[in-house]
This record gives sequence, structure tokens and C-alpha cells, in this order.
Amino acid sequence: MLELTMASVSGTDAGATAGMLMADAPSEAGAVLRVGRDGAVCRLVTPEDWLFVSRVHLEFLCGPDGVWQVTWLRGSRPEPSSEVRLTSGEHTEPLAYGGTVRLPRGGSGEIVVQDRTSPRSINVGFYHEV
Repeated sequence: MLELTMASVSGTDAGATAGMLMADAPSEAGAVLRVGRDGAVCRLVTPEDWLFVSRVHLEFLCGPDGVWQVTWLRGSRPEPSSEVRLTSGEHTEPLAYGGTVRLPRGGSGEIVVQDRTSPRSINVGFYHEV
């Protein structure tokens, strides 16, 4: 099972959890959870006017071995309007535009989508239950 929580954080709201959204999916091959502005295909939907987040920004996909991965999907622009980083325990790494990272099995962490032009972000916490 992969459990996700998402909070939209803007400037003075740092650390606030109001409006937190949740989604989960079983760790079965082909299971998908998406984060973005398009409510028709995303389980976690960001504010529509936050254009630094693509219509479908992050895609969590469960592989045949039951391990989840996250991909920062490329949008229509050659350069992104945001930066994405993944933190798990003491380890933090940037996620490349169009890149994919495997999530730690049985681990937890956070993925932060940071607007490059203003102090706001989408924080997606994850917990990969074994």
C-alpha cells in the first residue's frame, strides 16, 4: 500500500496542514496515483491557479515487484516552472524534470514541488507500507 498526503503551502503558511488531502493505492503491479491540477486524472489535485504545477505533475507507479516509483512528468514547456526534491530520512535529492526515482520499500518521506517564482509549494508526503 502506498499512502500519500498533500498540502498546499504558501509563504506565511509554512508548516500548516489545513486543507490536507489524502490518497492511497494497493502495491499491485500497474497501480497508479497522480498529482496535478487535472481533477479528471489526478487523485490529489492542486489549486487550479498554481500554474507551476502541471495538469499531471507527478505520477506514482507500482512496478511488478511491488515497489513504487515516482516520475516528474514533462509538461508542454521545455523548462519547468518549479523544482522537485525528494526527502527520505536524512537523504534529500532533486528529481530531474522528466526523471524517475524509486521510493524506498517500507519507507516514508516527502516530495516538495517548489514554485521558482514565489514562496509556495506542494508538499506530498508518502508512506510505502510493506
